[in-house]
Amino acid sequence: MTPRPPPPKQRNWSLRSRAVRAVLYQVLALLLIVLAAWFLAHNTLQNMRVRGIQSGFDFLTQPAGFDIGELLLPYESTDPYWKAFIAGLLNTLRVALIGIALATVIGTVLGVGRFSPNALVRGLCYAYVELFRNVPVLLHLLMWYLILTSSLPSAGEARSVGGLFFLSNGGVSYPVPVWALGHGLALAGLLLGAVLARLWAGRARRLFEQTGRPRPVLLPTLALMLGGGLIGWAAGGAPADWNLPKAGEFAVDGGASLTPEFISVLLGLVLYTASYIAEVVRAGIASVPRGQGEAASALGLFRGQQMRLIVLPQALRVIIPPMTNQFLNLTKNSSLAVAIGYPDVVSISNTAINQTGRAIECISIIMLIYLSTSLGTSALMNWYNKRAAIKER
Repeated sequence: MTPRPPPPKQRNWSLRSRAVRAVLYQVLALLLIVLAAWFLAHNTLQNMRVRGIQSGFDFLTQPAGFDIGELLLPYESTDPYWKAFIAGLLNTLRVALIGIALATVIGTVLGVGRFSPNALVRGLCYAYVELFRNVPVLLHLLMWYLILTSSLPSAGEARSVGGLFFLSNGGVSYPVPVWALGHGLALAGLLLGAVLARLWAGRARRLFEQTGRPRPVLLPTLALMLGGGLIGWAAGGAPADWNLPKAGEFAVDGGASLTPEFISVLLGLVLYTASYIAEVVRAGIASVPRGQGEAASALGLFRGQQMRLIVLPQALRVIIPPMTNQFLNLTKNSSLAVAIGYPDVVSISNTAINQTGRAIECISIIMLIYLSTSLGTSALMNWYNKRAAIKER
């Protein structure tokens, strides 16, 4: 006999149903939120209209009328405001991305150093953490800015290092290659080499799990990336022209430069955030049972191998969530760069407010930018956290 199919489920649309009440409550909550947002927006716009204050985002298409000291894309004072905001956003991302990378490296070294058998190394790492962690980040920025602008010589008397690098209170000038097709192909080859290296690392891991024999990963990765870059550079004509800086009477001409504002922001944020990352790494290492290290010692692993192969991979699962918070803090703390004149998105917004009076609109743009960068960072770190989590079978 064939089994009788189960009776179809009947939907109960009565208010006595818990599911129906749950949906109804959520709809009501959403309506209340929308109503509150509409009331606030309507009330704000009405009050601004009564006082003769202009509103709207139409100013973004108007000429900005001001210059920006540091640029990663072409910009003129006659360009619209939206392009000025993009220039400020790129300056913010420049500090945030480089700062996150450097703070992670320094903080990890300090966190591992807290477990060094050398008392001097442990003491120095502890002193660093306590010193930089307990001083406000704004004071870090001001301190480095004052050091760079007051203790270094003027741009006309810049100190030279090998005739290639020049150091002054106007920043650090250094040579850069004259961009050509070969450089673009070199970057493409470098990226292709990174993809191939990633594939090789996965294959090496699978072979190790199958045979128990480790395959080299570091050297093949370097060879693939460097080889891809060199092949692309050679295919593009092997360009070798450089734009060299030259000391002038009043300034250093040519090459590229890092301004004291950028260096101060980067140093302040990196050294401050690294002290917190060091404590995150220390806590993660301390969470690994001591027996793991003892078992590694019994297998004959050196102390460095124990930390790299046994302890840190297990501590990573504890480190990632609080590390995400420090990445977000560094990105948001970059807004303090306005205090020393670095043209980030907050500085651009302040100038736009002074010229147009569109305070609400400019502040909304700042909030949207920081919200987007923070959510993007959180999404990336959450994805990495899932990959690093223990997979239960």
